[in-house]
Amino acid sequence: MKNEPWKSGPKELLKHGLEHLSLETDFDYRMGMIVIDNSVELMMKTYLGLPKRITKLEGVTRKIYAEATKNFASLIDTMDRFAKDKLVGVELGEIEWYHRIRNQLYHDGNGITVEKEKVIAYSSIAKILFENLFGEKIEIGDKKYGIDDFLLVWADFNKLIVNQGPKIFGKKNFKELFHLSNSEDSVLRGIVEFRNKLVHKPEEVSDTELNLKVNELFVFIELAKKKLK
Repeated sequence: MKNEPWKSGPKELLKHGLEHLSLETDFDYRMGMIVIDNSVELMMKTYLGLPKRITKLEGVTRKIYAEATKNFASLIDTMDRFAKDKLVGVELGEIEWYHRIRNQLYHDGNGITVEKEKVIAYSSIAKILFENLFGEKIEIGDKKYGIDDFLLVWADFNKLIVNQGPKIFGKKNFKELFHLSNSEDSVLRGIVEFRNKLVHKPEEVSDTELNLKVNELFVFIELAKKKLK
């Protein structure tokens, strides 16, 4: 998709959130988290509300859409039900977790802070979702290797698996799928464990570890492509 008017709203919100993040103050981290979450919600509402001729989604009636947009939980459930193929590299449970953090920031008033790493991680998920839904990348920026880089490359890895079939992706038996040796499987398990820590406990991730895992993931994707030929 290119230059479609319906994606301008979610795109502007997401970029506004990223601008707050780049200012690196406690206030801007809070605002960044709130605005990024707003953009994620608007992305899903916008996509589900598009005509069937655009999305190719089957079964999203006006009644279902009205129910879906009543609250965030219903919106997530409807995405999971009707647009699962657009969630490659995105875990809806993680979006719900970050949404709860956003609610605390929004409703509990002043004095509550959010770690920079959590805002970066959520912004990366938001970028992946935007690209999946609207076919456009939001520029990462001029950082070498950050949380953004790892999660975006992780999304590419997930797409590689999905191309082999949804059943294979669901099983996540990577050793069998890629014909991995024990040592190769061990490296991949380390990458998967790191990815989970990065999303749930980003404050425990060092820059050195992040750079190492980004490089490992790049190398592994190339290895996987060769093994799938």
